Amino acid sequence: MGTQRVDTLIIGAGMSGLAAGIRLAQFAEGPGTVAILERHALPGGLNSYYKRRGRRLDTGLHALTNFAERGTRGAPLTRMLRQLRIGWEELRLAPQGHSQICFPDLTLRFSNDFALLEQEVARAFPSQVDAFRTLAARIAEMPLEPVLENDPGARAVLTDIFTEPLLIEALMLPACYYGSARVNDMYWGSFAILFRSLFLEGFALPEGGIKPLLDILVKRFEEAGGELRMNCGVASINVEGGRVQGVVLDNGDTIQCERILSSAGWVETARLADFPERAADDAGQLAFTETLLVLDRPAHTFGLDAAVTFYNLDDCFDWSPPTAAVGTRSGVLCSPDNYTWPAGAAERAPDSGLVRATALANHSAWSSMEEQRYATQKIHWAELVLDAASTFVPDPRPFELWRDSFTPNTITRYTGHDHGAIYGSPDKRPDGRTGVEGLYLCGTDQGLLGIVGALLSGITMANAHVLAAPSHS
Repeated sequence: MGTQRVDTLIIGAGMSGLAAGIRLAQFAEGPGTVAILERHALPGGLNSYYKRRGRRLDTGLHALTNFAERGTRGAPLTRMLRQLRIGWEELRLAPQGHSQICFPDLTLRFSNDFALLEQEVARAFPSQVDAFRTLAARIAEMPLEPVLENDPGARAVLTDIFTEPLLIEALMLPACYYGSARVNDMYWGSFAILFRSLFLEGFALPEGGIKPLLDILVKRFEEAGGELRMNCGVASINVEGGRVQGVVLDNGDTIQCERILSSAGWVETARLADFPERAADDAGQLAFTETLLVLDRPAHTFGLDAAVTFYNLDDCFDWSPPTAAVGTRSGVLCSPDNYTWPAGAAERAPDSGLVRATALANHSAWSSMEEQRYATQKIHWAELVLDAASTFVPDPRPFELWRDSFTPNTITRYTGHDHGAIYGSPDKRPDGRTGVEGLYLCGTDQGLLGIVGALLSGITMANAHVLAAPSHS
């Protein structure tokens, strides 16, 4: 066993960890300033990739939200790129054609032009359109960072604004699926961030999927002098006298440090630092199952032309852990085929001929299954999810070549999140503080959402707790 020293350690090479690392490495005063420790062999955390049958598949990437054209002033994407010194053109983004929100008697289409959703709301809910415009204007003026103190909850705010319950459900459905860790609600501040990122800005995909973006981030970090250690898990965080001292790695080695930025999650970080009682009641309960169908043709050729479809089988949207292994009342169906790829890029578009079907899942049910039943249940529940989705969109199964699925067990394995909680703890900490001097959070449990949000979380926490600290000055 050996002992080393680094000024700042970052736990996890996901989006927030890589962004924090780049930001700190840009201002490093020499070697040994910043290191990222990643337990797995690939970066990205939840937003990573893997190979099956010679094909690279993304994990977690439905879409890059917060799309903005090059140089859009004040946009989160513009701010993130400027801070990380990445050119807009390096991302090679393809914007969506359109997406949709579907209930039995309602379809709302939206695109990266907010006017489309405004027109759809005016058509379906003519008495609500003025209130909808007021909501959009109010959110456009809200801060980009989450302000969650004394937050009333999104449902309460929307109920004060709208008199049509179905419109409230239709707005909550995509917001919850793309960022709520709270059962049957979400922070109003988080809803505002997601409304901006989904509707006021919109969806895009990077050409080639998530790997090229991760390659850019890793390259920026290493070129700036940062050290990225893969297959390097953290077993525990050493705390003495209320201050962080360093970490013990899975192999028994010790690294001493001045500070740690942890993207592991609030509950998981508290456990590493041996104060789990502080976060005992804060573990998230909302988990997903997802099935990826590789097709013999692009989805739009058989009528599945939406980039993302959010659907619900009745007029009341239930955002709670299902009692069965999977909840089939609602879900998300998305296809990377349905983006506007530039000329010459079609053959390089990520996962052409692919559909992803996502639904809520019960972690306890999956984690208690024996191996043989686990395999058969993945098939069984995937079929039921696809049956439900096909109520609203053409069924992709007649064009299926093969499929792969993951469950909450997979999320726990690759993120470490208790209960496979896709969005971490419902108790967000916008300032990143843990109560231990020198130990801070970044990522999901800091409260920013989506890929751009995760990158901004890393930037914000690095700026606030390291670059702005008196010791750094």
